Amino acid sequence: MNEARKPGFSDCNNATLRRAARSLGRFYDDALAPSGLKGTQFGLLFQIHVSDEPAMGTIAEALIMDLSALGHTLKPLIRDGYVETFPDKDDRRVKRVRLTPQGQAKLDEALKLWSIAQRQFEDKVGAEQAAKLRAALDAVADLDLEMPAAAPSV
Repeated sequence: MNEARKPGFSDCNNATLRRAARSLGRFYDDALAPSGLKGTQFGLLFQIHVSDEPAMGTIAEALIMDLSALGHTLKPLIRDGYVETFPDKDDRRVKRVRLTPQGQAKLDEALKLWSIAQRQFEDKVGAEQAAKLRAALDAVADLDLEMPAAAPSV
């Protein structure tokens, strides 16, 4: 065993990534708490903001979520008046999403808190290392990681 490795650390990429994601998620959730938003909600509001009334399927694809998980995350944002859904003008089967004025104000409030957390994280790990981490994680997210079909057993 590598002596530099701490006890309990796994060789499993998934376990290590999830551990880091929980730690970083907790950090950002705590930073965003005064706004009343969780990190996932902030990310969703931001994605809607930058996407100009996106279709729900487009958001789900961008965030690598299934539609039911997206709907679950949207419910409290809709309930609180931050987001509204509406049918696409050309295809009424497609549901689109937009921020309300109240949602834009909430996003602006949360962006200030997020900026402080982002700066604190980058101060701790280094701006260059944080940029490399984001690039590496973006590359992983962009991989086609579907399992190949199992070979038939003989």
